Amino acid sequence: MPGDRLTLQDRQQIAAGLREELTYAAIGRRIGRPTSTVTREVMRNGGPRGYHAEAAHQVGAGYVRQRRTPAPATSPGRADLGGRDPRIVDEVGAQSVELMIQAGLPQMMAKVLAALFTDDSGSLTSADLVRRLRVSPASVSKAIGYLENQALIKRERDPRSRAERYVIEDDAVFESIMVGARNQTRIAEACAAGARKLGVTTPAGARLENTSQFLRHVIDDLVRSAEHWHKVYSARPRQASETD
Repeated sequence: MPGDRLTLQDRQQIAAGLREELTYAAIGRRIGRPTSTVTREVMRNGGPRGYHAEAAHQVGAGYVRQRRTPAPATSPGRADLGGRDPRIVDEVGAQSVELMIQAGLPQMMAKVLAALFTDDSGSLTSADLVRRLRVSPASVSKAIGYLENQALIKRERDPRSRAERYVIEDDAVFESIMVGARNQTRIAEACAAGARKLGVTTPAGARLENTSQFLRHVIDDLVRSAEHWHKVYSARPRQASETD
C-alpha cells in the first residue's frame, strides 16, 4: 500500500526503472507509490547513478534507529547550500528535474539546470556538476551547450582559476522567453511568406496565414507581459535594499 514502507521488491523495481531511465513519476506509477516517495528514496540512497536496491533496503530497515544520525558532511561542490541538509537540496532538485522533464526538457539538461537553480551561488564549474550529478564531463558539456542556446545560462571565467563557470542569473527565464519569442517570430514570418506563395485564398495558404497571425498576436502579448513583470521583479531587490 502507498502508506506502507517500501519493500525490497519495490526497491528492485525502482532500480530497474532507473536503469531504463524512467522518470520518477513513471517509476511511482509502476510500483503504486507517489512520485515524492520515489524521489526521496532515490536521493537518500546514492542518487540516480548510485542507487542499489539491496543496500537501500538495508538502510530503510534500520532507518528508525539511524534517523538521529547527523547529516553527512558537505561533499566537494556542495559548498553553497547555506547550511541546509544536502538531502533536502537534492530532493528539491529532483522534483524540479521531474517537472522540467514533463515540460519537455531533456533529462540531462534538466539536471544541470536544476543544480544551478538550487545552488545559492547560481554558479558551478564543469567539475562541480560532474561530482554533483555523477555524470561524465561530456554529458555536462552537451547539456551546457543546449542551455546556452536557450539563453538559460552563460559562461564566465573563474577569476581564481582557468576553469569556466556556468552561471544562471536571476533573469534567466526572462532572457529565455525573449529568445523563444524571437524564434517564434521567425516561424510566423515563414508562415506568412508561405501563405503568399501558395495564395492566401487557398486552404493551405489560409491555414498558414492564420497561423502567422495567431503567432504574432500571442508573441506580442507574451513579450509585453514578460517585459512588464521583468521590470517589476528586477526592481524589488533594489527597493528592499533602499528601505533596509
